[in-house]
Amino acid sequence: MHLSQLGKLAVVAMAGLAIAHPGAHEPSSYTHLAKRTFLHNARRSLDKCADHLERRGVLARAEARRAALLDKYKKRSLAVRDTDKVVNTSHHSNLDVSANTPETELFSKNPVCILAPEGEIGPFWVKGELIRHDISDGQAGIPIIIDGQFIDINTCEPISGLYWDVWNCNATGVYSGVQSSMNGNGDDASNLDKTFLRGIQKTDADGVAGFKTVFPGHYSGRATHVHVVAHLNATLLPNNTLTGGYVPHIGQLFFDQDLIYEVEATYPYNTSTISITKNADDHVVQAETEDSNSDPFFEYAYLGDSIEDGLLAWVTLGVNVTANYDSAVSYAATLTSDGGVANDESSAAGDQTPSGSAGAKPSA
Repeated sequence: MHLSQLGKLAVVAMAGLAIAHPGAHEPSSYTHLAKRTFLHNARRSLDKCADHLERRGVLARAEARRAALLDKYKKRSLAVRDTDKVVNTSHHSNLDVSANTPETELFSKNPVCILAPEGEIGPFWVKGELIRHDISDGQAGIPIIIDGQFIDINTCEPISGLYWDVWNCNATGVYSGVQSSMNGNGDDASNLDKTFLRGIQKTDADGVAGFKTVFPGHYSGRATHVHVVAHLNATLLPNNTLTGGYVPHIGQLFFDQDLIYEVEATYPYNTSTISITKNADDHVVQAETEDSNSDPFFEYAYLGDSIEDGLLAWVTLGVNVTANYDSAVSYAATLTSDGGVANDESSAAGDQTPSGSAGAKPSA
C-alpha cells in the first residue's frame, strides 16, 4: 500500500512556530532547509506507517466510518470532489460517481497532506469551550460535517483520547466568543458569551473525532479556513470543559477555491461586501505549500444534489505527540460558567481601527 492510501495525512511537528498578530504576519524562524529536511523525514516515517495501519484495520475502519457518515447525511445523488495537490491544480474529481459508488473508491485514493512544522493560532482562540459534536448553534449557512483522524507519526498508531479543538468564523466573517474591533461590531459585548462554531471532541480508538458545523465565511485578508488545536493528556471537568494537558498541534485547514466560490454565492455569504482572499494569495496557504508535499486542504463530498444540502469533509492529521506548543497558544478570551471573559493581554483586545462592517480584519 502506498502512502496516498492513508487519506490526507497532515504531519504537524512544528518547531519554530510563528503566531499571527492582527495586522501583521511574523515569519517563522524555521529555515527553508530545515523545513524541507523535516518534510523529507516525515514522508519516510509515514511511508512506514501505511502498511502498519492497513494491517491493524485502521484504514478500513476509517473508510467505513466516512461511508457511514455519507450515508447518514446524504439526501439524494452524490457528486464528489477531492483536493489533489494544491491551489493551482484542478480539484474536481475525475471519478464518475453516483449514490452507489463503493466507499473504497470514494475514500481510498486521497492525496498526501504533510503540513509544514509551523503554524498560526490566530488572535481569536477561546479557552474553555464545550465538548460537543454539534457546534452550529443555529447559525445560517451551508451545513458541513467535519471528520478528522489523528495518527502518531512516531508509532503509526491512531491517537486515542486526543481532544480536537476547532473554531471558525460564521457566514459573514464574524467569530463568536470575542469582543474586538477587528471582529464585526466591536461594541457588541454580548458576543463574548456566544459559542457558535466552536467546540471540542475527543478522538476514539481509531483516532477519529467529528463535528456538525457551518461552512466558514470570509473576512479581509484571509482565505476561508478552519482553526485547529489538539490537546493531549487533558482532564475532562464536570462542566464539560477541559483543563491541563499540553498542545502538540496548532494549525489551519482550507477548502478548494471552487467550493468556496460556490458557497459564497449562497445566502447569507453573498451579503458580505468584503473581497474574498484567494487561497493562492493567503500567507498561511503560501507558507504551507512552499513544498509540494504540503497540502492543508479538506477532502470533501456533496451530501445531495445542491450545495445547500450540505457537505462531508475529512482529513487525517499526523501529529508528533512529543511536541509541546503550550507557550504558543495565546487566547483572546475564556468561556466561564458566567460567560465569556476577555483576555486583556491578548492582541485582539488592543485598540484597533474598526472596519465598520461584519467580517472585520483579524489576520489569522
